[in-house]
Amino acid sequence: MRLTILGGGGFRVPLVYRALLGDRGEGRVTDVTLYDLDASRLTTIGKVLADQAVGHPDPPRVTVTTDLDEAVTGADFVFSAIRVGGLAGRAADERIALEEGVLGQETVGAGGISYGLRTIPVALEIARRIAALAPDAWVINFTNPAGMVTEAMAALLGDRVIGICDSPVGLGRRVAGALGVDPARTSLDYVGLNHLGWLCGLYADGRDLLPSLFADEAALTSFEEGKLFGADLLRTLGALPNEYLHYYYFHRESVGTARAAEHTRGAFLHTQQQRFYDSLDTAGGGPTAPRAAWNAWDATRLERETTYMAENRDAVGMGERDSCDLESGGYEQVALALMRAIARDERTTLILNVRGRGRIPALDDDAVIEVPCHVDANGARPIAGAPLPDHGQGLVCAVKAVERAVIHAATTAERAHAVKALTIHPLIDSYTVAKRLLDAYQRHFPELAYLGR
Repeated sequence: MRLTILGGGGFRVPLVYRALLGDRGEGRVTDVTLYDLDASRLTTIGKVLADQAVGHPDPPRVTVTTDLDEAVTGADFVFSAIRVGGLAGRAADERIALEEGVLGQETVGAGGISYGLRTIPVALEIARRIAALAPDAWVINFTNPAGMVTEAMAALLGDRVIGICDSPVGLGRRVAGALGVDPARTSLDYVGLNHLGWLCGLYADGRDLLPSLFADEAALTSFEEGKLFGADLLRTLGALPNEYLHYYYFHRESVGTARAAEHTRGAFLHTQQQRFYDSLDTAGGGPTAPRAAWNAWDATRLERETTYMAENRDAVGMGERDSCDLESGGYEQVALALMRAIARDERTTLILNVRGRGRIPALDDDAVIEVPCHVDANGARPIAGAPLPDHGQGLVCAVKAVERAVIHAATTAERAHAVKALTIHPLIDSYTVAKRLLDAYQRHFPELAYLGR
């Protein structure tokens, strides 16, 4: 089975390959094609993957290419993890927004809108080439803003594009750990949009354990989200928010901390990852010590995980992350489980980004949402579960309207809809600021010239 990874020179590709190395079952991925516009980064990641493969019997073969058509032709699965504008673009998204006093995070607020406006035209061209050259391929989208990009691609690929994120399952694992329950024995009742959802139930042996968590102060404040949001707010909400909702519930604090920081998250990651790529000397011989490429990558990964959402923790005085909070949900494991279920027709349940088909009654059937789904050879389908919390209804509808305005602008080049998206976002409170933001983003990003002036 052949897997193509778009954005194959990206830093997180070794996570996917590590998951593939551990899969020894029938129908496993045997060939991996890495596609990227940056040939030097492909070379670097190729070194890391070669180090990973040492000692593994019959590891998946790896090929690299800078030709999109070559990459997708013949693929069974296409994993999309592109970043239009790179991490330098993310840093600019954040800086430009903060200069106007609003949030510029990668997927939330003005930064997410700018990123979506740059990314969707590229994602749609990718979808067109996949539809033409690999019409039977399944597309797994991790490109941010994941829900928005998945919905845009679904207009061309239908249900054969599925979005993934590791935040919900990571939250579920931490909650299970706080309750002393094996995560493998639990099921999650989760509902919302990507980076805008709530855990409404965590079940083990048919019993919802969340009420007991809310009743136990020590357990409720023992894991990252409990510390981030605080016990009082969580009990008031009656559900556990995705970590990205901190930008909404603590908006002023988040903006204030971000403006006071020496570097934004995007700027930090850009510097950190550039140092990693440069250290491997992609133009020459690079380090010669055994597994040097892998060791350099793994050290950089640990630093990345340790500093994740550091500004949000600073905003509420949390300090450094505990070791028990460092493990993410494992998006590579979600992707592997999704591929297994489809390729082997092994029914499973995963939290995914798919067309809702009425799962959230306030949204139409084509709206991409993030909920538990049954997955088998026919793809992913939302399953019944808890309704949106009453306090989340308006927020989800407002943010979905923003996503739709961005998609409309990106597919029609109507600048007014880009301004509309910025204006109606809950974290941007001014039409005047919205226009200034778009002007500033257009001055910085040539990719946004299609919107006119």
